Amino acid sequence: MSPVTITAGDFTVDADLLAAAFGLDQAAVKAKMQAGEITSLCEAGMDTDAGRFRLSFRHQTRMLKLILAADGAVLSKSMEVTGRPKRPYMLGSPDWVPPVRAG
Repeated sequence: MSPVTITAGDFTVDADLLAAAFGLDQAAVKAKMQAGEITSLCEAGMDTDAGRFRLSFRHQTRMLKLILAADGAVLSKSMEVTGRPKRPYMLGSPDWVPPVRAG
């Protein structure tokens, strides 16, 4: 069974896959996703990649990328280190950077 299920355009990823990738347990994965500490992005392939999807999951400084076939089969999996963890900064703190808005 694939760790990813696609139903009517919705993707369900087995928490074991994310837990293993980020060194967490299933409960921590679910809690961190609900808290917005693990974020996700889904992109549909175009042209020669039509029928494929890329799911990206970010937690602290790590990003897991899954390339999926149309049936949810995982074609490739990679982990990247992305630099500093994203975290909210308090206004006026030394690390605070004003948000950038598209214009």
